[in-house]
Amino acid sequence: MRTLKNFSFSLTEASKERLLYWAQQFDEVVWLDSNHYVQKHQTHQAILAVDAFTALKTDFHNAFDNLKEYQNTTADWIFGYLTYDLKNDVEKLYSNNFDGLGFPDLYFFQPKKLFLFSENSVEVHYLNMVADEIEEDWASILKTVAVPDENEDLEPVKITMRTSKDSYIQKVEKTLAHIKRGDIYEANICQEFFDSNAKIHPLKTFLQLNKISKPPFSVFLKLNNFYALSASPERYLKKRGNSVISQPIKGTAKRLKNKADDLQMAQQLAKDPKERSENIMITDLVRNDLSRIAEKGSVTVDELCAIYTFEQVHQMISTVRCSVPTDFSSVEILRNTYPMGSMTGAPKISAMQIIEEIEDAKRGLYSGAIGYFSPVGDFDFNVVIRSILYNATKKYISFSVGSAITGNSIPEKEYEECLLKAKAMREVLKCSE
Repeated sequence: MRTLKNFSFSLTEASKERLLYWAQQFDEVVWLDSNHYVQKHQTHQAILAVDAFTALKTDFHNAFDNLKEYQNTTADWIFGYLTYDLKNDVEKLYSNNFDGLGFPDLYFFQPKKLFLFSENSVEVHYLNMVADEIEEDWASILKTVAVPDENEDLEPVKITMRTSKDSYIQKVEKTLAHIKRGDIYEANICQEFFDSNAKIHPLKTFLQLNKISKPPFSVFLKLNNFYALSASPERYLKKRGNSVISQPIKGTAKRLKNKADDLQMAQQLAKDPKERSENIMITDLVRNDLSRIAEKGSVTVDELCAIYTFEQVHQMISTVRCSVPTDFSSVEILRNTYPMGSMTGAPKISAMQIIEEIEDAKRGLYSGAIGYFSPVGDFDFNVVIRSILYNATKKYISFSVGSAITGNSIPEKEYEECLLKAKAMREVLKCSE
C-alpha cells in the first residue's frame, strides 16, 4: 500500500534538474519527461520513480512469463525496460552478434518513492514503509542545488563506428537483394557507434541531450551501473483502460534554420512517396499486431503519415488504436506486439532474421522499450532510439542509429539519414574521432 500526498510544484527546467540531482543518491532511478510537448494521449507531464523495494532482472528465457508473474505479484507501479532481444522469447530467434554493453535482457523494479507530475502540482506516492520520509524528502528536493559534484574534466569520448560507410552501404545492398527476391518488403538496418573506454557524467550528459532535443518520450534511466539517456520521439505502446494505441515513426527530414525552408522541408517529407510507403507498410504491420489482441473490428488508424516537428528533425508518425478485452493481460498485449514494427520490418519474423544476419552488433536496449505499468495494469512505453547507453562498470558507451530499407532505397541516402539521427548524440558527447 502507498501513502499519497499532493504538493504545488512548477515543472520548470531548473526544478527538473533539482529533482534529478536529488535522485542520484539512489541506485534505481527512472525519469520520464514529456518536455511539455503537446500530446493527445498524455497522462502525466513527467514521472520520477526511485529506490527499488523489489526488482526483476532476467535474460530472455521466459522473460514475458516472469514479467507477468512479477506484475501480478506486486500489483503496484513497476518501471523498467524490455530489450530488443526479447524477440528470442517471442519467436524462435537468436542474438549472437557482439554485445559490448552487457545489459540484462529485461529489468524492472517496484519503486519505494514515486512522483507523478502535472504542470503545476505533483502527486507523491510512497510505500507505507517509507511514508514518514515524504516531508523530509520534499524539503530536501526544494533545497537541492542543481550543481554536480563531478568537477573533474573528462576526456572526450572517442567514438568508433562499428560499421564503416562502405560496409553499411554493402549491408543496404544486401537487404535490397532480399527485398528483390521477395523475402521481405522492408527492414530496419542499424549501426553502432561506441567507445570501450569512456567515462562520462551520465546525468549531465542526459540534461544536455534533452536540452537540444526536447523529445516527448525522454528518459533518464539508472539501474545500478546501467544507464539509458534517451531523447526518444517515439511511443511504442500505451494502454489506458481497454484502449491501446501505437505510434510508429517512419520518415525523417532534417530541420533548417530558415523558417520558410524548414516548412518546405516538412511539406516535402509529407509528400515523399518513399517515406510514405515506409510508414504505410509499418502501419499495416502494427494493425496486424494489434489485431491479435483487439476486440473484433476495433483496430483503427487515427492518423496516417502525420508530420510532427521536433528540435532536431521532422518525423512522419501514424497513430493506430484498438480496444482490448478486459481479461487480456497487459504483458500479453506487449508479448503479442513485440518488438515494435518500426524497428524491425515486414514481414516481421523474416525481417528480424535478416537483421541478425546483416548487423554487426547486438541491439540490446537499443530499439527496445522503457516505461512503466500502473497498479491497474495500464502502461506506457517508448521506443529506445536517439539514445545513449552506458555501462559504467565496463566504461562502455554506445549509441546506434538505423534506417528503413525498402525497394526504393538509395544506399548513400540511407547512410546520410543515419548520420542525421546520430547528430545530437555526437554533439553532447563532444566526440573526437
